[in-house]
Amino acid sequence: MRPHRPLLALAPLLLVLGLLTAAPTAPAVAKPDPDWVFYTADTTRYTSPWFAGKHRIMIPFGCTRAPYYSPDPRCEDERGFHHGIDVAMGCGTKLRTRFWARVVSNDALGPAYGSSPVVLRNRKRGWDVVIGHTRKVLVREGDTLTPGTFFARASDDAAPDGCHLHFEKRTVGGGLSTATWPRPLLRLQAAS
Repeated sequence: MRPHRPLLALAPLLLVLGLLTAAPTAPAVAKPDPDWVFYTADTTRYTSPWFAGKHRIMIPFGCTRAPYYSPDPRCEDERGFHHGIDVAMGCGTKLRTRFWARVVSNDALGPAYGSSPVVLRNRKRGWDVVIGHTRKVLVREGDTLTPGTFFARASDDAAPDGCHLHFEKRTVGGGLSTATWPRPLLRLQAAS
């Protein structure tokens, strides 16, 4: 049986319409959290393999004017020292691993990290990463995570300045005093 000629003439138009309606739509932009406070002049939005979307840094690593930290001798003007990077993002933003990692105990962390912070260890690379202010944690101590594993969401749990994630890089099994600049681990890239 031969196709009807008028239907053949409409085939390209139907194909284009089908492609247009099937095209993915741009993701909705998260509404800014009214509690966000930024303690940096950096207004760049960054992407990372660790989280979805493009987000600003709230508190960078190092000396800060953020009021939550005790004066530190490394800092001028009675400033405190922030041992990680806080990245502002909407509550519920998905968090994924960048490397193989094992979930280890968070018992040594205080309440400032929230009620369910995640500590990931990669012995081969020589680090622990502490991630504070997480919710809906989908992993347990002892789990081994592969790169790209969705394991938690961002929240404002114990965060006085709105929804965000706190990333801290420490030596394996090390305490707060072993924290180092976490930016290379996060692979933050300025969004275009």
